[in-house]
Amino acid sequence: MKYSSPQKEEMISAGIDIGTSTTKVVISRFTLMNMAGGAHVPRIEIIDKQVIHRSPIYRTPLLSTTTIDIEKIEALVNNEYSKAGIVPEDIKTGAVIITGETATKTNAEVMIHQLSDHAGDFLVATAGPDLEGIIAAKGSGAFEFSKETGKVIANIDIGGGTANVAVYKSGRLCGTCTLHIGGRLIEFKGTKINSISPPVKTLLKHWGSPIKEGQSDNEKEIKSITNYMADLIARMLKRSLTQEDQILLLGHEPTWEEEVDAIMFSGGISECIYRFENEASNPALYNDIGMLLADSLKENIALEQWPWIKPEETVRATVLGAGLQTTEISGATIEVDNKNLPIKNLPVYQVQFDADFSQVVSNISNRIQEAIEVYDPQKEGQNFALYFSEMPYLRFREIDVLADCILNGMKQKPKQAQPLVLVLDRDYAKVLGQTINRKDPSQSVICIDQINVENGDYLDVGQVLGTNVVPVIIKTLTFQNKERRTYR
Repeated sequence: MKYSSPQKEEMISAGIDIGTSTTKVVISRFTLMNMAGGAHVPRIEIIDKQVIHRSPIYRTPLLSTTTIDIEKIEALVNNEYSKAGIVPEDIKTGAVIITGETATKTNAEVMIHQLSDHAGDFLVATAGPDLEGIIAAKGSGAFEFSKETGKVIANIDIGGGTANVAVYKSGRLCGTCTLHIGGRLIEFKGTKINSISPPVKTLLKHWGSPIKEGQSDNEKEIKSITNYMADLIARMLKRSLTQEDQILLLGHEPTWEEEVDAIMFSGGISECIYRFENEASNPALYNDIGMLLADSLKENIALEQWPWIKPEETVRATVLGAGLQTTEISGATIEVDNKNLPIKNLPVYQVQFDADFSQVVSNISNRIQEAIEVYDPQKEGQNFALYFSEMPYLRFREIDVLADCILNGMKQKPKQAQPLVLVLDRDYAKVLGQTINRKDPSQSVICIDQINVENGDYLDVGQVLGTNVVPVIIKTLTFQNKERRTYR
C-alpha cells in the first residue's frame, strides 16, 4: 500500500472471469482521497481507477465437459499475478466471476471458494446471470453511455453459453434478462457436430429438426438456428417473447418497462463482430457457432431498428467490470473490529425507519427474528447484516435506546460469538458501534455507514484501509419480475 499524503492512498483490485469459453484476469489500481474539507466529516471516494495489467484471453481449462480444471485455473491466475508484479496479499478488493455454462460445472462451487481463499486477502466470489449482465454493462461502457446521454440502452453480453442482458437509463438499472444463446452451444470436431447443449436440443426437438450430434456440419441448417437466436434477441428487447422462445429463456422474462433506445453488444460474440483483440492476446480458436451467430446478428433486419453503439470492450467487458466497478467505499465514521475482517457473502436484512422512532425500535427484536427465519432457518449459524435505512436525526439518548434493542434482539442468534454487522445509510456508525461496545465489551462489532443496500443483497467487507474506511462490494444476485433495482 502506497501513500502520497495522509488523505490519499492506493489499493489493488483483481477481476477474474472464468467463462464458458474463455478465462481472463485484469489487475487494477484504485486511488482513494478524502473529498471533504478539513473541518468536515471525512468522505473518502475512489477518484481514479487504472488498469495496470490485462491477461491474454485463455481458453477455460476443463478436465471434462462437466468439470473445471482447478489446478490450471490457479496456475493461470498466479502466473498473471507474477506478470503484474504483485502477490495475493496485495489484493484488497475485486471479484471472481463464474459466468455462463461454467457455473453449472460439478466443481464450480469448490473452485470459487478455493480460488477466493488463495487469490487474495479480499477477493470475492460472485455468480448469477443478472449480476453478470450488470457487471458486463459497466465494463462495456453501456452504463456510462446511459449516464451521459440519458438514453435507455440494452447491453447484450454474449459469451459461450449465455446472453446476459442489462438495461440502463441515466445510470439507473431498469431490468435484466438472460437467454441460452452463446457461441459454444453447438461445437464441432472436424466436419462433424461434436456437441449440442441441452436447451438447443430441446429447441431442435420442438422443431422436429434432424440435426444431431455426430452428423456432418451443414452450415445452412446451423445458420437457421443462429438466425432464430438473433430474432429471439430482438423479441426479447421488445419484451414480446413467444411460447417457443421460453425454451431458450434462462430464469425470468425481461424486467424493464422502458422502450429501448439503443443497443450494445459485448462478450466473445461481440469480439467476433468487432475484432478488438489482436491474435497474440486471443489465442483461442473457434470450433463452434460463434462466428455464425455474429453474422446472424449483423444481418438481422429486426435488430437494425436500434442504433448499435460500439462497446469500449468486447470479450473483456465482464472481467473489467468485475475488477473496476464492483467496489464501494464506506464512510470514515465507522467502528469495526478489524480482526474479523474480511467477511464475505453476508446476506442483508433491511430495517426501514418508515414510522415513529419508538415504534421501529420496539419492533427490532421481531425483525431480527424474521432475519434469522429467512437466512438461518435451520439455526446453523448463518450470519447476516442488519441494514438501517431512512434513519431520522438521532440524539444520543435515542442511539442508546437503539443499541439496547439491537443487543437484546441479537440474543436470539444461535451463535452469539459472531460479529454483529450493522450497515447504516447515515453517519451514525461510529457512535452506534462505540455505544454497543460500551454496553457489551465482549460483542465484536462491524458498524459501517454511507452504504446503500437492499433486502436480498449480499455484502463483502474488506479490511480497514489507511484512510480508516473499508472497501465494500454489494452483490445483487437476483432481480424479481417487474421490480426496479439500482446496483451501486
